[in-house]
Amino acid sequence: MSTTRDPDEVMASSGSCSAPHLKRVLSLWDLIVYGIVLVMPIAPVPLFGLAQQLSNGHAVSTILLAMVAMVLTAVSYGRMAALYPSAGSAFTYVRLSLNPSLGFLTGWAMFLDYLLVPLICTIYGSLTLAKLIPAVPYAVWVLLFSAGMTGVNLRGIRFTARTNLVLMLVMLAVISAFLVLAVRLLFGESGWSGILSVKPFYEPGTFRISTILTATSVAALTYGGFDGVTTLAEEVRNPRRNVLLAAVIVCLFTGLFGGLQVYLAQLVWPDFHTFKNVETAFMDVSARVGGQWLFHAIGIILIVANVGCGLSAQAGVARLLYGMGRAKALPGRPFAHIDDKSGSPSYNIALVGVLSCLGAFILNYEQSAELINFGAFLAFMGVNAAVIRHSFRVRFSQPGHRVFSGVLLPAFGFLFCLSIWLNLSHPAKIAGGLWFLAGLVFHIIQRRRGTEMEINFD
Repeated sequence: MSTTRDPDEVMASSGSCSAPHLKRVLSLWDLIVYGIVLVMPIAPVPLFGLAQQLSNGHAVSTILLAMVAMVLTAVSYGRMAALYPSAGSAFTYVRLSLNPSLGFLTGWAMFLDYLLVPLICTIYGSLTLAKLIPAVPYAVWVLLFSAGMTGVNLRGIRFTARTNLVLMLVMLAVISAFLVLAVRLLFGESGWSGILSVKPFYEPGTFRISTILTATSVAALTYGGFDGVTTLAEEVRNPRRNVLLAAVIVCLFTGLFGGLQVYLAQLVWPDFHTFKNVETAFMDVSARVGGQWLFHAIGIILIVANVGCGLSAQAGVARLLYGMGRAKALPGRPFAHIDDKSGSPSYNIALVGVLSCLGAFILNYEQSAELINFGAFLAFMGVNAAVIRHSFRVRFSQPGHRVFSGVLLPAFGFLFCLSIWLNLSHPAKIAGGLWFLAGLVFHIIQRRRGTEMEINFD
């Protein structure tokens, strides 16, 4: 059976079989675990207090609303991964479906996003450890944190996947204890009426569409990093099926499981005006539910979550750089190097480790967090636009590219991401804009040198 390929889709040359390749060793389950750890099973925990405050007590509604929009974007990622099962993620999709220059700028924006995730994990984890063990200076924790993540990733993607599984099980164990104790507390106080309530979703006196939409922009951060599963498209078996499934399942799991956490937390502590500190509000709820042991346990899994998230993000950005290096958007040496023993882009992993370590001494947590969405949502918009462009290119003749699924759904995802991006803070826009300008200058220099981008597929 013949298939129609895009005219600009370039297959690997016959001689490319001797070139180094990433190995397809990951299953669908490995990919799902990777994505859940990258997003974090407790993703709503740090945002709970702020989302409650912004939404006037409707945090769970904003989490579920954001889930719908992010699932649409996840479907767009999955469709593109089925067409182009290659490392590079959004860079590859936009480069082949829209324009090579737009593809490079999308990859450059993704690089900022993905680089900041291991950086922010290093900062947060080191600060938390320094508070728990003040005898050890912050600088020492930064070195240990970044070196530890780099060492694990240099062992290869299979070792990283097994480590991610252990970390996920630890996080799930503690947050499951919170869920059980919260249900027991609520049932003991008010019976079934204390557990089943519509107030977390809709309270007539405080429900306002404008505040819900503002809070939804914050709640969308809960899903940050789900697209990381697509960076492993060359290392997963049956990527045309498994990448789409993994991206959607990660978003659904995060929304439903995270929504359950927030729902019970709202019932346990309905008066959000009494939070001592919005950043640590969920930990205060945990203390009310299970006492000081649960309070400290939540603090510990926040550290564990940052280790797992940092590991996954470092693996993802290393493969993004590999995809760009192999496509000659970045210098082939060292970015397209694959280690013979581990089968991983070891030079890129080491580079990201060094940058994360240095960045932790230069930037603070707030500055890093504000910059993450600048690159992330530019990439999301690019992928949604790539699906629309490809649907028109094939004239909706291929499965999954009808008018509704190929245009309307990604258009909605694009507009939602655009609204979030437009509401970023001015400092984040300025810093992100300077990063974008630097990428544009580099790309112009590359083109003047006559460097042409290529892409390879298995």
